Amino acid sequence: MLRGLYLISDAADLEAQTLIAEALRGGARILQYRDKRRAPHERLEVARRLRDLCREAKALFIVNDSPELARDCNADGVHLGQGDAEVGKARRLLGPDKLIGVSTRTVEQALKAQSQGADYIGLGSMYPTASKDDAVVVGVETLRRVRKAVEIPIVAIGGIDRERTAELIAAGADAVAVISAIAAAAEPALAAREIAVQFNARDPFPRGRVLTAAGSDSGGGAGIQADLKTITLLGAYGTSAITALTAQNTLGVRAIHPAPANFVAEQLAAILEDIGTDTLKTGMLFNADIVAVVSRAIHRYNPLAVVDPVMVAKGGAALLEQDAVDAVRELLLPETYLLTPNLPEAEVLCGSPVRNLDEMEAAARKLRAMGARNVLIKGGHLAGDAVDLLLEGERLHRLSAARVDTRNTHGTGCTFSAAIATFLAQGRPLVQAVGAAKDFISTAIATARPLGAGHGPVNHWQAAQTMRED
Repeated sequence: MLRGLYLISDAADLEAQTLIAEALRGGARILQYRDKRRAPHERLEVARRLRDLCREAKALFIVNDSPELARDCNADGVHLGQGDAEVGKARRLLGPDKLIGVSTRTVEQALKAQSQGADYIGLGSMYPTASKDDAVVVGVETLRRVRKAVEIPIVAIGGIDRERTAELIAAGADAVAVISAIAAAAEPALAAREIAVQFNARDPFPRGRVLTAAGSDSGGGAGIQADLKTITLLGAYGTSAITALTAQNTLGVRAIHPAPANFVAEQLAAILEDIGTDTLKTGMLFNADIVAVVSRAIHRYNPLAVVDPVMVAKGGAALLEQDAVDAVRELLLPETYLLTPNLPEAEVLCGSPVRNLDEMEAAARKLRAMGARNVLIKGGHLAGDAVDLLLEGERLHRLSAARVDTRNTHGTGCTFSAAIATFLAQGRPLVQAVGAAKDFISTAIATARPLGAGHGPVNHWQAAQTMRED
C-alpha cells in the first residue's frame, strides 16, 4: 500500500545514504532515487544498495525516470515525469506487479495517467520550493479537485514540511514527498517520525498506538490506570510497562514496590518487538535503573516520547529517587520529544526557581538546551488562571484555562500527558495535540466528582464525552 512519508534523494554520498537509513528508521515508507549525475553503472550500484535498505525497513523503493534501471535493480517501481517513457512501455518492461507513478499538475493529466494504467500520481508543487527549478505551484485546492477525480493514490509534492502535512492529508493526499524537510533536519529519524505519524489520522478507531511506562495506582486516579483510561476513551490503543506497584488512595501513598529494571525492560521489549508504538509516555520511573532501560528503549525504537517527570505524589510521597533525577537529566532528556514538568519538577530539573511566567519560559529554554526537543511547563501551581507555556522548538505558545476551585485533581499530570501522547499518536501535530489535551484535562477537572476523603480523581469519561460531542 502506497501511503505515508515519501522521501526523494539522489543519495549523493555516504552521508546522504546514512540520512536515508535514519529516515527509514523514523518511518519513511517510500524512497524515490533521483540521480541524473552518476554514470549508469554507478547508479545501478547505488540503487541496489538503497533497495536493500528499503527491504530491511519494509519500505518501497522507487526509481526516478528510468524503467530500465528499475528493472535491473529489481526496484518496486518507477516514477515517470511528463516527458519520460509512457506508462504502457514501462509496464511492458517491468511487468504487472511493479508500481508506476506519473508526475502531474492538473486534473486532466491525473485522469490521463490513471486511464493509461498508472498505479499512483505525483501532484505538485503544493507550495513554493527551492529544490526544483521548474516547479509550478498548483496548490491545495488542485489536490482536492484531483482527489475527487481519480481513484488511485496521490503523492503530494513540493515545499512540504511537518506543519503542512496535516492540511494535505485532510485534502486527500495518500503520501507526501519531501526532500529538505528530512535532508536539512538535525535529526532525520525524528523529523521523519513527526511527519509519518500524521498519517494515522486516516485510520479507523482505535487510531494510533500509545505505550505508557509508569507506576500502578491502586486508587485508579493516576499512573497506569489514568493513562489507559485516557488513551482508550480518546480512541487509541494503549499498552503498558509497569514500573512500580503502589498502595494508595485519595489520601496518599502507603507503600511502593518497584519492579526490577530488567523486568521493565522485558515488558518494553515484548510490546515494541510485536505491537510497536507511535508514542511512548512515561510517568513514575522511580529509580535510575528504570530510567536507563526506558531511555534505551526510546533510543532503539524511536517513538515520539512524551516524558512526564513524575517526582512527588499529591500527598507528598517521593516517586523518584534522588539519584534518578540525574539519570533523567543525562539519559532521558536527550531522548525526549516533549517534556511536561509542573513548576516543582521544572525547578528540580533546572536547579533554579520557577515561580512566574518569565521563569517558566527561562526554564523551558534551559530544559530544551539540556536535550528535550520541546517543553511544556505546566502552570497549575501559579495563582489565577491555569497558564501553561509550550516551547515548540524556538516558538513559544501560551495555553490558558480558567482555574477550577476543586480538590479533585489527582492524576492531572498523568492524564494531561497521556492525552497529548494519544493525540500525537492519532496524527495531530504537536501544537494541536497539546491544545486538544489542554481542553480535555480542563474539562476533566471541571467535571470531577468527589470520591474518597482526600484528593479525588479527575473525570476522564466526561471529558472524552465532551470532546466527542464537540
